[in-house]
Amino acid sequence: MTSRKLYHGTGPGPITPDGCAVDYYAMLTPNGEPELINAAVPREASILELGAGAGRITRGLLSLGHEVVAVDESPEMLAHIGGAETVCSPIQSLELHRTFDVVLLMSFVIETADDGLREAFLRTCRDHVAEDGCVILQRKAPEWYDTVQPFERVADDGRTVRMTGVSRPGPDLLAATMEYVAGDRRWTHFFLSRRLDDDFLESELNQADLTISGFLEGDREWVRAVPRSRGHRPGGA
Repeated sequence: MTSRKLYHGTGPGPITPDGCAVDYYAMLTPNGEPELINAAVPREASILELGAGAGRITRGLLSLGHEVVAVDESPEMLAHIGGAETVCSPIQSLELHRTFDVVLLMSFVIETADDGLREAFLRTCRDHVAEDGCVILQRKAPEWYDTVQPFERVADDGRTVRMTGVSRPGPDLLAATMEYVAGDRRWTHFFLSRRLDDDFLESELNQADLTISGFLEGDREWVRAVPRSRGHRPGGA
């Protein structure tokens, strides 16, 4: 699959290769994610943040005392990040030749419908996590894929967020378009993603020499994985 088939975006300002609108993402603020991650990792753990975007989570992690290396393939996104080392690179080809206490892959990036790309993402995670470290992945809870329908909501700051064109073009696949409106500006982001249940995700992780060790919350959206040599089957946070 090509990136164009997997994702594409429209709207004012720069658009990243995976269809994200830089100006829109630069507006967003965290919703408790830095604190959730901080509570799940050692104090002052070194963190490699893959797909950091405009730094929505990066800034919170820095304020909590973590040293963060923020990676994104968009220089326009990285230009919004201050206080962290930044690396402009696609996730799948990253080679830093160093390891970290924690590797983060958030914002549902792992749910790409391209199996080869997912394999490459996980290989990058394994290459950069310390043997006694962990990888934290964010996915939609598998049940979300079964039930999600078009919606519209208005955020506290007045932004309108819509999901339209929801379809299921194949087993475990979901296609949809997100629409974001802020004032007189409007962006769209089409995506094709894959449902990752626990068993499938575990098999994908195993191929990268990783294994699920638990979940950060009860809804299983946030997955903690460790190198297989010290991992165990999921049973809790």
